[in-house]
Amino acid sequence: MTNTPADQAEKVSGVEVGERRISIPGMTEEGENLAAQTNQAAEHTHGGLGETKKLTSGIGSRANRHVGFDAAGFPEPNGREEEWRFTPLKKLAGVLTDTPGDAEAVDYQVTASDAVVVSSLAQGAAPRNSVLQPADRAAVLATKNVAEALHVEVPADVEVAEPIRVDVTGRGAGRRANSHIVLEAGTHATAVFVLEHRGSADFNGNVEVVVGDGAHVKVISLQRWDDDAVHVGQHDAEVGRDATYKHVAISLGGSVIRLNTNFRYAAEGAEAEMYGLYFADSGQHIEHRTFVDHNAPRNTSNVLYKGALQGESARTVWVGDVLIRKAAEGTDSYEKNQNLVLTDGARADSVPNLEIETGLIDGAGHASSTGRFDENHLFYLMARGIPEKEARQLVVRGFLNEIIQKIGVASIEDSLQDDLENELEIAGF
Repeated sequence: MTNTPADQAEKVSGVEVGERRISIPGMTEEGENLAAQTNQAAEHTHGGLGETKKLTSGIGSRANRHVGFDAAGFPEPNGREEEWRFTPLKKLAGVLTDTPGDAEAVDYQVTASDAVVVSSLAQGAAPRNSVLQPADRAAVLATKNVAEALHVEVPADVEVAEPIRVDVTGRGAGRRANSHIVLEAGTHATAVFVLEHRGSADFNGNVEVVVGDGAHVKVISLQRWDDDAVHVGQHDAEVGRDATYKHVAISLGGSVIRLNTNFRYAAEGAEAEMYGLYFADSGQHIEHRTFVDHNAPRNTSNVLYKGALQGESARTVWVGDVLIRKAAEGTDSYEKNQNLVLTDGARADSVPNLEIETGLIDGAGHASSTGRFDENHLFYLMARGIPEKEARQLVVRGFLNEIIQKIGVASIEDSLQDDLENELEIAGF
């Protein structure tokens, strides 16, 4: 890979850093396998403001992380596990018990054109469970305790112009809901799926996305719950040959949100992206975990999550994993997380992880930043006659607007701008 003078502007510990890409000098064809580092400990922080340094041990290769459909393989977490150490487990008690839940805890409404096929899938009916592989206790319990999964299918060669909406409305705080939704786009199909969550419930929801060869699919997941809602979920996608896939997660409401978003590839030539926006207020815990599994050659991926926090005890977590397997030659991958802390008492944790098992790649890198409001930006705007309150709003909106623009649905983008205005009013901006 050739670096221009601009790409060489910054160097960190022998690693050349460009605007988007990181080139690792000396990387061999065998790559960098983290599995051998399982028992090593190192002193480091994870990006949380005010977090003190402590010794933690590595967790080894992401390829070795347990997945499966047997609930017995996922005992109740105690908070010391790597997967759960950031999560307020006491608040998740209602979704981590092995129970069928309340059949009327949430209401589903599907809005789609006549070209879209809406049906249900029983346990064992394809393509249910062909893509999603439960990776924690919540996901395996949702898989086990949903008898009929909602199946929304766009047939091959069909282009759906209007977004396909699945509105999920909770009917009461504390009511347990298990959910499983299968979104399928056939070969060369084009579709935008919108999943919007409102109301309140203890919601445990899986979503699996089948992206056929040459298909173009976008999934937008909106978490607009009431303040007392709890939402845990796993979203898995498999992206076909020469297909494009985009997942956008917007988390604004709810007491606790913990969303795992993952994708892998069925063949080469695909482009896949994940974007996220979250805004946490006092007492909220919003946690996003992403995993890009480059299991096939010559595919690209890009991950960008941005968050803002305000108020005492506002907490956000982002953990991003990228695994480039030995077979994934020609991979081009990048992930980044940025957090803006608006007030004292808020905390953001950001943990990017990159594992490379082959040196025969086009590019790979990651970045993370967490900081407070930039007074220089504020001064710049106020020096040009913009009042302080409006200047602060402009800075925050400008920071988050990059994600909103990725949605591509005008009505949703406009409503999110209104949501951000409401969030800024809470902080007195």
